[in-house]
Formats: sequence, structure tokens, C-alpha cells
Amino acid sequence: MDFVAAIGGTAWTVFFFILALSIIVFVHEYGHYIVGRWSGIHSEVFSIGFGPVLWKRRDKRGTQWQIAAIPFGGYVKFMGDADASSVKKADTSGLTAEERRHTMQGAPLWARSATVLAGPVANFILTFVLLAGILLAVGVPREEPTVGSLRPTPHEGTWLREGDVILAIGGLATPDRESFGAVVSGLPAQAEIDYRILRDGAELTVTGPHPFAPVVGQVMIRSAAMDAGLQAGDVILRAGGQDVAVFSALPDIIAASKGDPVPLTIWRAGETFDLTLTPRIRTVEDEAGAFVERYQIGIVAGLVFEPAMRATGPLETVDLALGQMWAMTT
Repeated sequence: MDFVAAIGGTAWTVFFFILALSIIVFVHEYGHYIVGRWSGIHSEVFSIGFGPVLWKRRDKRGTQWQIAAIPFGGYVKFMGDADASSVKKADTSGLTAEERRHTMQGAPLWARSATVLAGPVANFILTFVLLAGILLAVGVPREEPTVGSLRPTPHEGTWLREGDVILAIGGLATPDRESFGAVVSGLPAQAEIDYRILRDGAELTVTGPHPFAPVVGQVMIRSAAMDAGLQAGDVILRAGGQDVAVFSALPDIIAASKGDPVPLTIWRAGETFDLTLTPRIRTVEDEAGAFVERYQIGIVAGLVFEPAMRATGPLETVDLALGQMWAMTT
């Protein structure tokens, strides 16, 4: 990747990071603000960012809403706070009892507790809304493993089609998503495998690539793969001078390089070309939960087909979103 492209990619990464952070901060601080307002605690300033103020507006309640120059955070300054941290308190001895009631330190314990708790609760609500929205928009894979769309591969001939229900792979039955995952994880590392499918009401057997052929499902940001120009959908035919039949063969090849450049042969949209990338050492969590250092190139595996999706109902959406939130939290 040339220098200009690298700079452009970094700029977009920074932009979206700041955008995401600003949304998260706004929701968090708005939780503090709105519950404080409801409980009688006055907010003097609501700021996205720190430092010099770029824009500000005062609302009818006397709160100044502003955007500041340093976009890495934000705050709500309540009445009685000496600074944006809400830790150091101003001298409120000259205030009346009614005025002190509208400060953070003068409010009753229930109001202070609710206001402090509201920030993280607002972030949990945001997470739930985002997860539920994604589920409603995208759906979930069908219970029967069904082909949605195929990734282009160098495999010749017709094998799977959109709408095919996969009944078995390599002679092992796959009646549902759980069994499909278990069967795929135990398949031999061979380039082609038999699929027994249901198509238009008839059962038939076709031969195609391993479900986890060496297909690039995702390229990680600021990785060796991104710098070398790898793209999602690329098929890695050779790595380090070895033919690659399945994606799971790549980690061992990369580890054996010990950080030396690794030549790759790539298939992309009907064309084959070579490139070289240098693995980078990363600290990752292993299967036992321990942190270890491993050489990586920054790609994630992808199935050779996208699973067919189905819509989720309201109750199922709530249940799945809460389940994902719990998994993320724990």
C-alpha cells in the first residue's frame, strides 16, 4: 500500500474512532444530565470534548451546551462543582437552602446516587438498542444450515447454490446450526469435501471447497495484511512456499516464519498474483485464557458461503440482545 493510501486509511480510522467515542460519551453524559435534571440537580455545562470551546448555546434552563476542541471525552458540570471532574467542590456556603438543593453535594443521597449511576446505565441502554437494531435489520442464521450467497473461489464447476440446505458434510449430518459448527470444526484439512444437500425438494451430493477454505473473511485495521493490500474475499493459494488447503493451516505457517517475510499467492476475482508481507508479533489470549505472544498477519477466516438469514420477532430480539449484552459484559 502506498504512503498516500496509508495516510488516508489512518485518517478515516481516526475519524470513525472520534465519531464513535463522541456518541458513546454523549449518551453517557446525557444519562447523568437527564437524571440529574429530573432529580433537581442543575447542570451548568454539558460539553463534548475538552479545552477551547468551538461552539456553545445556552438553553432555557441555563445549561450551556458546547463542543470543545479536544474530542476525547466530555463532561457534565453540575452546580456546585469547581471543575469538569465533579470531584472538587466549590464553596456553596453563600447559597440559600433552596439553591444548595440544586447542587450535587446539596441534593439528597437518592438523587446523587441515581445521577451517578445513570451514565453507565445509559451506555447499557445504547448497547441494547444497537444490538437489537442490528438483529432486526440483519436477522439471524436459519436453524437449518442454509446457503445464502457464495464467495467467489477458484473452485471449478457448480456445487452449492443459494437456498441449498446442507444436510451433511463429509458424511456427517448437520441438522442444525450447532451440529454444523461441530462438524465443520472437526473436518479433515483437505481442499475439497462432499456436501449432501437438499435442493428443490431433492437430495443430492456435490463436491466443493472446505467450508473454511483459505478465504480472507476480514482484514484487521493497521495490520500486516492491510499494509500489503489483502482484501476481504481474497483466497490464499500458497503461503511460505506451501500449498494452503484450509484456513487453519495458516497460523502454523505464520508462526514458523518467526517474523520473517512470508510470500503469498493470492486468487482474487479470477486473477492470481503474488505478494509478500511481514508478520507482526501480537499479545493475544490463548484457548486457556492466558496471554501469549504470537506472530500474526491480521486476517480473520470466512466461510465459503454466507448463511441464509431469517427475521427475528420482538421477543426473540430482546432475548438475543440481552444475551449478547450479558456475554459481552461477563
